[in-house]
Amino acid sequence: MKTLIVEGIEVHRGSGNVFADLGLADAEKLKIKTGLVIEIRKAMKSRGLTQQEAAKRMGITQPKVSDMMRGDFTNLSERKLMDCLTRLGYDIEITIRPASAEIGHLMLAAA
Repeated sequence: MKTLIVEGIEVHRGSGNVFADLGLADAEKLKIKTGLVIEIRKAMKSRGLTQQEAAKRMGITQPKVSDMMRGDFTNLSERKLMDCLTRLGYDIEITIRPASAEIGHLMLAAA
């Protein structure tokens, strides 16, 4: 994180991953899962789906959808979240390319 002083106030510029900035383990995975859940929420809203209807389409229980809507998606893997999106009518494309650094990273680009 980069620290700046703006009008006498110390401001920390984030890395682009709030989970990493907070020092959480698996920060990249958390950012990916959050992005997937955001897309699921958008899909539900645009299709006018209730939690029960969405749960049925996604193949999960309504309580898991409720948890997801409240930001608790620890019980769902990235793969399951991707499956939920495909069941809601989304295509998912995974691109693999050589990293510019010694160790690569995960990222999510939503259209």
